[in-house]
Amino acid sequence: MAQGRNTLMDPPIEDLLDKVDSKFTLVALGSARARQVNSYYNSLGEGLGKVVPPQVASVSGKPVSIAFEEIAAGKATYIRVDPEEEAALAAALAEAEASALNEVAEEIAPPTDIVEELGDEDPTAS
Repeated sequence: MAQGRNTLMDPPIEDLLDKVDSKFTLVALGSARARQVNSYYNSLGEGLGKVVPPQVASVSGKPVSIAFEEIAAGKATYIRVDPEEEAALAAALAEAEASALNEVAEEIAPPTDIVEELGDEDPTAS
């Protein structure tokens, strides 16, 4: 006789919650990975190779089940970004962009002596 599962979901939700810090993270990670798995199956035969294939051998062919099995196996993970680090990175990026724009503006600006000469002429004199 076949051995039955003790829950309706395999892997059990308790095992999945041990791999993440909250139910929200589990849902977000599972749905993101399920979309990637779905994109992989939809792009088969096109030769693009942009999306990572499923990382576990699964009995189920459904993307969400495959994603949850990957989470349970530790193949799909997440990184929690610290808001302070993210703000510091954004500020550094904005500063670098401003510096690059100033350098480009200096390169394309006309020399000041030409601007002064043009400013001395009266355009109505001709």
